[in-house]
Amino acid sequence: MNASKKVAFYTLGCKLNFSETSTIARDFSSEGFERVDFSEKADIYVINTCSVTENADKRFKTIVKQAQKVNPKAFVAAIGCYAQLKPDELADVHGVDLVLGATEKFKITDYINDLAKNDHGEIHSCEIEDADFYVGSYSIGDRTRAFLKVQDGCDYKCTYCTIPLARGISRSDSLENVLKNAAEISEQGIKEIVLTGVNIGDYGKGEFGNKKHEHTFFQLCEALDKVPGIERLRISSIEPNLLKNETIEFVAGSRTFVPHFHIPLQSGSNDLLKLMKRRYLRELYVDRVEHIKRVMPHACIGVDVIVGFPGETEERFLETYHFLNELDISYLHVFTYSERDNTEAVSMGGVVPKNIRHKRSKMLRGLSAKKRRAFYEQQLGTKRTVLFEGENKEGYIHGFTENYVKVKTPWNPALVNTLHDIELTRIDEDGLVRFEFVNEIVAG
Repeated sequence: MNASKKVAFYTLGCKLNFSETSTIARDFSSEGFERVDFSEKADIYVINTCSVTENADKRFKTIVKQAQKVNPKAFVAAIGCYAQLKPDELADVHGVDLVLGATEKFKITDYINDLAKNDHGEIHSCEIEDADFYVGSYSIGDRTRAFLKVQDGCDYKCTYCTIPLARGISRSDSLENVLKNAAEISEQGIKEIVLTGVNIGDYGKGEFGNKKHEHTFFQLCEALDKVPGIERLRISSIEPNLLKNETIEFVAGSRTFVPHFHIPLQSGSNDLLKLMKRRYLRELYVDRVEHIKRVMPHACIGVDVIVGFPGETEERFLETYHFLNELDISYLHVFTYSERDNTEAVSMGGVVPKNIRHKRSKMLRGLSAKKRRAFYEQQLGTKRTVLFEGENKEGYIHGFTENYVKVKTPWNPALVNTLHDIELTRIDEDGLVRFEFVNEIVAG
């Protein structure tokens, strides 16, 4: 009955959001809706929100306006983390018709009875304590790689973070279902799967609705490594205290897991790590990095870091800067601290002025560029395997090696979603790496 109706999606935030948007989109397709690009005219626009940073909050209004500009009569629905945390705020945005919280978002098609515009956004949200069940998700058809959700929620109480309030307790997909989803992705011809979740190192907790671990993250990796047809498996982000030696060593000898780790640090100051209520100190972080580089010298290591957290004096910031500068890492994801309601950090002293936060963020982004360049230079002359993306960017096709070196070559549609053996030869002025083909297509 919805055969003539069109739906478009916009995703803010993390890989986990992308996996859930893709799954929700498939639900719409099964109900007879036609999916179109967000820039096209649609009957329904679904915006999957994020509330990790202040910028993600602000972007929501802009995106709603974009949808209304294309079709002022379209039905607009907001789902995701921001929708759970601030449903009234979203419902007040002009043009928003429906706001769904953490559990309701997976039943969105049940809430769309007609597409008449509402005078005010209709809210359906739960108490976050009710978000205690697991809904599996994975992205497919949107990108060359697929994002496979294996875990949701978090039991950590970091003082700056709203994610436990937006997504609830830590809980996991069953191992059986993860393997089934991985096989389904593989059957679609997708070459790379990225494992995602809120705290994936906590995988196994709540697997069957209880708090104990039925399986460990290491056991999950072992099982996924045996799924036929998967070319690459990539770990999206894992807490340093949950990244065990057995997992590092397994990746080093794995058939499919690639030598790329993204490990949140947040600060190089132990004083700040304690204020943040992180579950490790900088010494453990150094140990993780050194162990990875010992068994995989060519491994790429990405780092999350927050600047401007309350109590970050100039001395503590420089402690972080020098710590990262001396560490054998490959790039940084820099987050400028922004105050979030209902977190401990909001009431802390030692507030860092926003202009200082901006200055420090700029310094760390410069350090990241330097680190990435140094890592790329280390890889020149080595033979790697590249998976090409599907987009023509100014006459070039881009791809990533197994250890996350971004390469480019003149656009050739035949290369899309194919794996090639290459030798890295030089770094261009834009910071991307040129290469020479070593042999014919490995898989494609």
